[in-house]
Amino acid sequence: MSSAIRQIPLDTTIRHHAHDFHQIVIGLHGQAEFEIEGLGGSIGELSGCIVPANHLHYYAGSGENRQLILDLPRDAIALTGHHHELARLFDAPRFFNLDDPLERYLDFVLHELRLLGRQGALPAIQQERLALPLLGSLHARLAGDAPTGGRRLDLAALDRFIDRHLGSRLRVADLAAEACLSEAHFTERFRAQTGVSPWQYVLRRRLDAARRLLRESHLPLSEIAALTGFTNQSALSRAFRRAFGHPPSQLRRPSPQRLGNQAASP
Repeated sequence: MSSAIRQIPLDTTIRHHAHDFHQIVIGLHGQAEFEIEGLGGSIGELSGCIVPANHLHYYAGSGENRQLILDLPRDAIALTGHHHELARLFDAPRFFNLDDPLERYLDFVLHELRLLGRQGALPAIQQERLALPLLGSLHARLAGDAPTGGRRLDLAALDRFIDRHLGSRLRVADLAAEACLSEAHFTERFRAQTGVSPWQYVLRRRLDAARRLLRESHLPLSEIAALTGFTNQSALSRAFRRAFGHPPSQLRRPSPQRLGNQAASP
């Protein structure tokens, strides 16, 4: 597929899917809710989210709404060659706000889309040329140049915070606020200290909690999904299989040895 920039309203009915291309969604009018593999947040005007390829996401608009959506295949010109560093934007899902310079550039993009759109279908290469400065600016802001030195993060305190809110929507901004750092600084320091992104860390903690509940309780899978922050049973099963290589239900199947013992009992 080719890169594409489009403006659409989102259905107010909750929908979900995953696709093999990256996506950036920016709110232009109204509000929308997103949950991307367990990471949830709202998008209003001049805020947005990053949806990496093959990440299951749930979404719904609220009332009248309109979004600018950038669809980017992983081999897009804007993410390869000299621009390959920009692919780091899609290491994990996240939410963001546009600052004043990005707001002005967004106005320019919308103006160009209207102007060029009157001439017929906008060529994919022209859409990538419009997307590239936006991607570069987002990468600079979200990756940040914050130093990785300074005090170490209190991971034990963060673990307690995560566990208290495991069944809720947790954003990187929530963890950063708990650590009293900006989101960019927190993300950079967290990755340097743990080797993974905050989102990957939270996801693993959700999955570990789900695995404990599967082994130690008789709760239905749908309830375990709700308690550990997954939108539904399907979202938990998908993440579980990807992380551990087998479905959650396998932890509750009797082992062959137990079956043999039961058969041998009088």
